[in-house]
Amino acid sequence: MHKKLVLWAAALLFVITSCDPARVYEQNVELPDSNWQIDNAPVFEFEIQDTTKVYDVYFNVRYNLQYDFYNLYLRHELLGPDGAEVSTKLHELLLMDAKTGKPLGDGSSDTFDLQALALDNVKFSKQGKYKLKLTQYMRRDPLPHILAVGVRVAENKTE
Repeated sequence: MHKKLVLWAAALLFVITSCDPARVYEQNVELPDSNWQIDNAPVFEFEIQDTTKVYDVYFNVRYNLQYDFYNLYLRHELLGPDGAEVSTKLHELLLMDAKTGKPLGDGSSDTFDLQALALDNVKFSKQGKYKLKLTQYMRRDPLPHILAVGVRVAENKTE
């Protein structure tokens, strides 16, 4: 029964996300044992074909309510098609309201998915494959109760 429910949920998610014309790329990676180790820095590779468009980059985080903090620090490193560093930055994502403790994002029960705008109005200067590396930057290693992380690149439709 549980396996069928997971398959139905995955199919529904596929249908919902496949209808997004702005999305250029989206990938999520499950973390082993729901622990994000510092040396486990997922790399997401996406291709940019149109350098005239403006893009937004989002970070996806799946966490559960046992997570000990209201925020998550992570660092990104973006490399261009030639391997040169395009940008690097430390980000603070709020997973829960600091005052009320209410979880942010979409979820039910004790698991929540948050999609946070990390880089907005990005113009990629070269066509080709870009690599974006995410590293957790908290003081715990491993960082428990982070189930998955991911990246979404979408065309900015406000331009």
